[in-house]
Amino acid sequence: MTIYQNLIAGEWVGSNATKNINPSDTNEVVGLYADGSADDTRNAIAAAKAAFPAWSRSGIWERHVILKKAGDEIMARKDELGALLAREEGKTLPEATGEVIRASQIFEFFAGEALRLAGEVLPSVRPNIGIEITREALGVIGIITPWNFPIAIPAWKIAPALCYGNTIVFKPAELVPACSWAIVDILHRAGLPKGVLNLVMGKGSVVGQAMLESPDVHGITFTGSTGTGRRVAAASIEHNRKFQLEMGGKNPMVVLDDADLNVAVEAAANSGFFSTGQRCTASSRLIVTEGIHDKFVAALTDKLKTLVVDNALKAGTHIGPVVDERQLKTDTDYIEIGRKEGAKLAFGGEVISRDTPGFYLQPTLFTEATNQMRISREEIFGPVVSVIRVKDYDEALATANDTPFGLSAGIATTSLKHATHFKRNSEAGMVMVNLPTAGVDFHVPFGGRKGSSYGPREQGKYAAEFYTTVKTAYTLA
Repeated sequence: MTIYQNLIAGEWVGSNATKNINPSDTNEVVGLYADGSADDTRNAIAAAKAAFPAWSRSGIWERHVILKKAGDEIMARKDELGALLAREEGKTLPEATGEVIRASQIFEFFAGEALRLAGEVLPSVRPNIGIEITREALGVIGIITPWNFPIAIPAWKIAPALCYGNTIVFKPAELVPACSWAIVDILHRAGLPKGVLNLVMGKGSVVGQAMLESPDVHGITFTGSTGTGRRVAAASIEHNRKFQLEMGGKNPMVVLDDADLNVAVEAAANSGFFSTGQRCTASSRLIVTEGIHDKFVAALTDKLKTLVVDNALKAGTHIGPVVDERQLKTDTDYIEIGRKEGAKLAFGGEVISRDTPGFYLQPTLFTEATNQMRISREEIFGPVVSVIRVKDYDEALATANDTPFGLSAGIATTSLKHATHFKRNSEAGMVMVNLPTAGVDFHVPFGGRKGSSYGPREQGKYAAEFYTTVKTAYTLA
């Protein structure tokens, strides 16, 4: 099989490779992808550093054209790339294709932002002095992305980094190199100068560690686990490096007595179980008031019975496989923990077989959970959801906020009073009313509070806060 190589200083390099396995059919090797070394990483950083002076001063039209061309090609190849994403990560084909479309839209947005770069001209408090405030590129950006959104998250980090004139060393998750390789290949062919974008696939303990140790990486944007995020932060502080972290979530979905039952069930099912629950914005805590609790649980259980778990590429599949064997074990371990903690297993929880060998798990619903149980406090990152019964709205809000995380939160209600109060008082970076907690737009800020996020927001015009540094210049007239 062909080895898909790393891109360093404009050249495809690397002979060592790792198999990329399809979680829907473990007999299928999606491809062989380069396994980079610490030296590869250091070479990539050197290439990005060398390319920075010219790229950071490049014309806005050049950046616009490259980003626009990349967005157009991604959109034109949405079916092909969607199938590739489904094969390597396990998202259903409609979800995977939707993610590819979103990546295209992100590049389109930042192609436009490249033409809207602006600053401020202000008068000084002193006579005959003018002030200009501008944003300039930060420098070499290290990008480390997770496996659950293998094309959208790389897009929303790479596109703004390039838009604002930075150079990049990009390390995707080991499990999902194919989409990352495709997006880098597209940008490379779109006309990026050598060294502006460097791809080093490989182990986090090798490639990621080399990035953290380098004083020539001026900013690191990371999405992944809380534990790794802490290591990124500690290493970055040592180098006085700017860093941006998107980490875990234990997102609540509150369902009040006055909720529209159908709306609440659809939002909860989407939040907790679609994309196999493998989203940092997924809602794994359903906080339900007493008056609607039993009806809601019955209706949600009926909904889960209709969801088809199968090969991600098969028509009619609602939930694909878990991404790999290690994540499947994590999920089943937490299911056992929930049982031992005294929660009631109301539905699912079994590993199942399909026509092709894969990591298939039934959507799992616990009831009679408390907010102190591990299954209610720790991020599982799978299709495992707990229902917590509460007395009223006040208890629901308090329970929703009683978490070390703060990424996304939702409420199902027909009360304008409660919806308004929840939006203001929820301790989360994003709040959804009568909508799933997962699912966000590409042109507005993304991020959370507490243990979920650190640093400036991602996406939209807010991305400039991380990828640029502010300069204030004074001129005597």
